[in-house]
Amino acid sequence: MAAPMLRWCCPGRRWAFSRIGDGSRHEKRFPAGSASSGKRGHSSVAQQPFITAQKPRKGDHEWAAVVGLEIHAQIASNSKLFSGSQVHFAAPPNSLVSFFDASLPGTLPVLNRRCVEAAVMTGLALGCHINRKSLFDRKHYFYADLPAGYQITQQRLPIAVNGELAYSVCVGKKPAWVATRTVRVKQIQLEQDSGKSLHDDPRARTLVDLNRAGVGLLEVVLEPDMCCGEEAATAVRELQLILQALGTSQASMAEGQLRVDANISVHHPGEPLGVRTEVKNLNSARFLAKAIDYEIQRQINELENGGEILNETRSFDYKLGCTVPMRDKEGKQDYRFMPEPNLPPLLLYDSGSLPAGVDPQQVINIDQLRERLPELPSVTREKLVRQYGVLPEHSVALLNEVGLLEFFQNVMKETRAEPKKVTSWVLNTFLGFLKQRNLAVSESPVTPAALAELLDLLDRKAISSSAAKKVFAELWRGEGKTPAQIVAEKKLELMHDQEALEQLCRATLEAHTGVVTDLKKGNPRAINKLIGLVRKATLGRADPAVIKEVLERQLSS
Repeated sequence: MAAPMLRWCCPGRRWAFSRIGDGSRHEKRFPAGSASSGKRGHSSVAQQPFITAQKPRKGDHEWAAVVGLEIHAQIASNSKLFSGSQVHFAAPPNSLVSFFDASLPGTLPVLNRRCVEAAVMTGLALGCHINRKSLFDRKHYFYADLPAGYQITQQRLPIAVNGELAYSVCVGKKPAWVATRTVRVKQIQLEQDSGKSLHDDPRARTLVDLNRAGVGLLEVVLEPDMCCGEEAATAVRELQLILQALGTSQASMAEGQLRVDANISVHHPGEPLGVRTEVKNLNSARFLAKAIDYEIQRQINELENGGEILNETRSFDYKLGCTVPMRDKEGKQDYRFMPEPNLPPLLLYDSGSLPAGVDPQQVINIDQLRERLPELPSVTREKLVRQYGVLPEHSVALLNEVGLLEFFQNVMKETRAEPKKVTSWVLNTFLGFLKQRNLAVSESPVTPAALAELLDLLDRKAISSSAAKKVFAELWRGEGKTPAQIVAEKKLELMHDQEALEQLCRATLEAHTGVVTDLKKGNPRAINKLIGLVRKATLGRADPAVIKEVLERQLSS
């Protein structure tokens, strides 16, 4: 008897996984279909349709996945949340540890104003309600890199609640369109990070580095409004851009400044939600998407084969591309939450509620922080579309790479080329070179001024598009030459001697009578071969459009 077909559907990606007989997996994409009205998060089902590959056949089972995220972002601050120790990535082990960080008796926490302001600004940017009064709690558990035996966090009354995170996804290929989806933000809370344990397995010992102990974190808890890895990864990328725009976190996942825990479950549509598993400490958007998609498929396979899903914590093995068990949650750990006795309630104010006689510099004013909010990524994308006529999907791409938008804008300031051409060169040629060499925008040997000069040469038809790519490759060598100097040295300027071009075209037609005959018999592609032959003879210095015009005139005479 053949194995049943498994199908789970994701409205965000509009695809479904199938396992047919041999266990192989296929990805399918579908056009949007109609859907009945209803609620899902803050968006209606009509906006986010539940799409199936085909009408279910007997023995087939549809599945829906539910994904929620807990995101820990390291606050961009010079010192830690409750101590004056400095914060530096990759500092020598245990070189940035105060007495409080090491939990020496008699030490007390002192709240970092910068961290509170970062939490408030993040909450405002995500449309959260900012609690005028929030509380700190102790969360007790034992681990080697948590010397106090507890973590100071906000369990009962966090600093911000009830917001939303809107993110854009590109749907379809060409022409693509950008859809906006929303995930609810349950809460944002302040908490201190733990240290770092380094396990030396051959010597059966664990080394502890407390540099990270006490570093301020923003925990952003997203409601389970997502349904696949791609949606979750896109939401995290959008939050990353928002945090970077605000300056509240550098949010570098490579440096551990943004870590994600994903809660995942599957169920049949219309039935209660299934048992969830938690995949911990995902530090890459790509791995986040892979881990979630794998875990969804694993749970479906398990249930279809008569098994059950355990309420457990898992980790993602990026080398194997799968999740593996860490510990179960059957006996829920008692963290023995209690009010933090050494920290009073955190009180925030707005302009209309400042107590008489209180120094405004000694309190945090929510209204003042609201006025300091910078332009958010969603607004920037809209301005790009409106100001430059950039396609919506290109506006998303320009913001997704750190520093790429600034590079694009600097090129636009110095070139006469059309925005469409600049966008194409920045996103295709420039970004392609960066990706091939695994470089950041800030590490590029090609400056915005150099690319602008190159595009100006191309715009006034001093060089051909193929010659421009050769010039760009030379610029990438970083030898300090300008595009004009490279064009002159390599003799890449366009051929303007019309008489010489006429002779080359005539000679090409005479030497390739077979191609000419093929063209006259009705094969329109034959002209392209003739153009290529002429361009080769001119060493790529002739404009293909001009060559075509000359050839067509000579053929008709």
